[in-house]
Amino acid sequence: MVLKQNNKKTFLSNHLNELRNRFLYFFLFFIISFLLSYLFIENIFAFVINPFIESIDFKENKRLIYTGLAEAFFSYLKLALISAFIISSPFFIYQIWAFIAPGLLEKEKKIIFPFLFLIPLMFILGFVFVYYFIIPIAWDFFIAFDTSGSENSFTLELEPKINEYISLTLKLAFAFGLAFQLPTAIFLLTILGLTSPNDLQKKRRFIIVIIFLISALITPPDIISQIGLAIPVICLYEFSIFISKFFEKKKK
Repeated sequence: MVLKQNNKKTFLSNHLNELRNRFLYFFLFFIISFLLSYLFIENIFAFVINPFIESIDFKENKRLIYTGLAEAFFSYLKLALISAFIISSPFFIYQIWAFIAPGLLEKEKKIIFPFLFLIPLMFILGFVFVYYFIIPIAWDFFIAFDTSGSENSFTLELEPKINEYISLTLKLAFAFGLAFQLPTAIFLLTILGLTSPNDLQKKRRFIIVIIFLISALITPPDIISQIGLAIPVICLYEFSIFISKFFEKKKK
């Protein structure tokens, strides 16, 4: 009995040590990614503000401002941290997989393994969509209120702060990245038998209402960003139903 308890303690201790080591590996990888990101922060920042520069092409003085003494530094720091998180996230997923894989059955491995690639892929697709399609449209809409180029006696001129611009851009990027995980979640639920295409079709109206509500909560308070997020997610939902039918037939 005592020997059995000792074996359990040893088994648990070994797993905790392995988990600690894997988090340590990820932390070291994250620190290296952060240092590299901050080393090339000017290039990353130029990439992030490029849609804004193109939208204010009519202005001679293209600039972002900062009103706090340390605002620019902390904005760069935030951007470097987010970049490091994005770079190191595949390594983090791999460490989690390497920890749990030995305890899974072959059937479970075949179900889970494809999602290790699908999750970051869909997040990247969400970021690409918002960067090349939604942000240019949203920025053009906001900048249209700038009348500094007119000859009126009273004009409005946009001078965005660097912290507000980076925060807004990152908020949109993460909102679309998370929203594009919807097909991944539906695929997994379908494979596990927790939902079916018929259930998804019956709940379509409720899901559409929920999508618009969530879009209003996680995007800036403008109709362009909200519709720009809601419409693609609805399309992804319909695509998920189509793919779920294929998975259901294959499962049967």
